[in-house]
Amino acid sequence: MKRQQSILISSVLITSIVSFGLGLFFADNINIKKSASSAVSQISEKEDPLMAILKIRDLEEVWERLRASYYDATKLDQSKLEYSAVKGFVNGVGDPYTVFMPPEEAKDFGQGLDGKLEGIGAELEVKDSKLVVRAPLKNSPAEKAGILSGDIIFKINGEPAQEMTIYEAIRKIRGKKGTKVTLTLIRENRPEVFDIEIIRDEILIDTVVVKKIDGGIYHIAVNQFNDHTKIEFQKAIEEILLAKAKAVILDLRGNGGGYLDISIDMLSEVISGEKTAAIVKKRDQSKNETIKTSGSARIPDLPLVVLVDKGSASASEIVAGAVQDYKRGILIGEKTFGKGSVQELINLNDGASLRMTIAKWFTPLNRSIDGDGIVPDIEVKLTEEDIKAERDPQLDAAVKYLQNLK
Repeated sequence: MKRQQSILISSVLITSIVSFGLGLFFADNINIKKSASSAVSQISEKEDPLMAILKIRDLEEVWERLRASYYDATKLDQSKLEYSAVKGFVNGVGDPYTVFMPPEEAKDFGQGLDGKLEGIGAELEVKDSKLVVRAPLKNSPAEKAGILSGDIIFKINGEPAQEMTIYEAIRKIRGKKGTKVTLTLIRENRPEVFDIEIIRDEILIDTVVVKKIDGGIYHIAVNQFNDHTKIEFQKAIEEILLAKAKAVILDLRGNGGGYLDISIDMLSEVISGEKTAAIVKKRDQSKNETIKTSGSARIPDLPLVVLVDKGSASASEIVAGAVQDYKRGILIGEKTFGKGSVQELINLNDGASLRMTIAKWFTPLNRSIDGDGIVPDIEVKLTEEDIKAERDPQLDAAVKYLQNLK
């Protein structure tokens, strides 16, 4: 059955208006719950021992002592302190993807994937307790300034990033068009930290870009899985069908994900029959779900190469994983990011929000890629020197592979 609402599983996009719009969300037939109260009320303590009455140790006494003796009484904003307490409580779970956001932050990060953004245009993740650039967007200020996938952000305008949550870091990095931000970076194979200054700008995202390559090979670059991707990808398929293309390169490099149903639509164009595209496993195993392709593929036999790199994540990995499992095509590039968990966004009654991990997803062959990523069939590195020289050995390898097919 076709899902009525879209599902999001992707990264956090660093802009002045977006973060949760590209944020790792998942809900079973519900994209956003407007209140958590109805879901909680249906669970009894008898059914779940975790529902025991919550006692916040020492909180009341600490609050009384602060009110009585803290030097600067103007800093004792009760509402702010309460939200900080809840944020710390949720952080205690120890999952970087399970996060509470007070109303102001939730509002800032509540925009959807509309393809029009303002900021530096980069996706961030917390990995091994480090703030990591998952990928700069194509033609974004971040990419033009030289930011690469895998860069570790050490400082933001001189402030240590390791002391910030990912969302605090986002608030420091984003800003109005024309303003500057300085990021201090650590990069693999570079001995010292270095600074990059980025001027924020408006970012217009072309989600699907089609280019013809010699020999009837078509290159389809998919930069996001957002509101526009489905229609744009369908048009791309129609274009290559009319042109009687001989082979396709599907480029998912730097694509941090987006709507799950669009990744399934994409697989439905290249994999014949109603096949398992992803398996979603939840705490309650009776609610596990197998998501399948539509069975209406238009290019199920066209030779296919999928390009991936360390910036390919979430929905991109669903596509890459299924193509690899079914041997529908080959993967060329570098190991993917490794984002195999699934989150749900809950909007609370006061405007705050809770995002929490509710499941893990697996490839059709029941592979978990969470934390590990997907190793391509043919590994080809793209170095900093290649980028500066405007070389693309990964794309070159894909073209060569397809040209050599009999």
